[in-house]
Amino acid sequence: MATRKNLTANRESLVHKVRHAASRPHRIAPYLKRAARDRWLAFKHPDHVSYYRAVMASDTRRNPEAAVGSQTHERWLALGQMQFDYLLGHGLKPGARMLDIGCGNLRAGWRFIDYLDAGHYYGIDISPDILIAAKRTLTDRKLQAKVPHLTITKNLTLDFLPDGYFDVVHAHSVFSHSPIDVIDECFAHVGRVLAPGGYFDFTFDRTTGTEHQVLREDFYYRTQTLIDLAAGHGLAARFMDDWERLGHGQSKIRVSVAGADAGADAGAGADAAAGVDAEV
Repeated sequence: MATRKNLTANRESLVHKVRHAASRPHRIAPYLKRAARDRWLAFKHPDHVSYYRAVMASDTRRNPEAAVGSQTHERWLALGQMQFDYLLGHGLKPGARMLDIGCGNLRAGWRFIDYLDAGHYYGIDISPDILIAAKRTLTDRKLQAKVPHLTITKNLTLDFLPDGYFDVVHAHSVFSHSPIDVIDECFAHVGRVLAPGGYFDFTFDRTTGTEHQVLREDFYYRTQTLIDLAAGHGLAARFMDDWERLGHGQSKIRVSVAGADAGADAGAGADAAAGVDAEV
């Protein structure tokens, strides 16, 4: 499936905003409402983590599934299935130990919890509100016996986690909402918690034009920017072309400790969830 990504648009520019509004007038009022909310939250919470925690609290109160980017329950299920199928196609086994950064309300996490051995799933998030919703998902799916770890965090230093422990680290739709210093912090520490041969998969909003952000919530990066940033912390990074063919709105990069043999063949899961188009 061909991608629907617009890789050249600068969504921060006035010209883009005017054209976008002219072609989608029904979105003007929701955008202005969001912009007003974000301006107020940014005033109250100048640092990004506190700001985005407040955004998640606001969004989760309305709808926990929409808060993680799924406007309907069907899309919530489909996008969780896509993430699960992709890693399964890349060799994920029940005995693997997984760290899910930004686990949200377990859109994909409940599938990983169900599949992995008991105690092998560790989900972290900056939002206490979305973790409460995650516990509801866990209860609704009757997965208590899998004893997953669900933990709040305020940064990505991962300092409370053991060395060389996780076979798979996963961050879906996290770096798409993160300024570059947050991503750099994660790169600085994720290599320590990776087991030998382990890898870290993350999605991001990709641009081939000017790197930019929209309302401090959505950040667009060039692929090479993130590859170079990872290399600065001794991590080898590669763009996952097979994920691109699934038609998801974000792109994916896999990083591992430089020189390590990380994961299965990148083409193994190419058609695992074809047909789920652009959404976070």
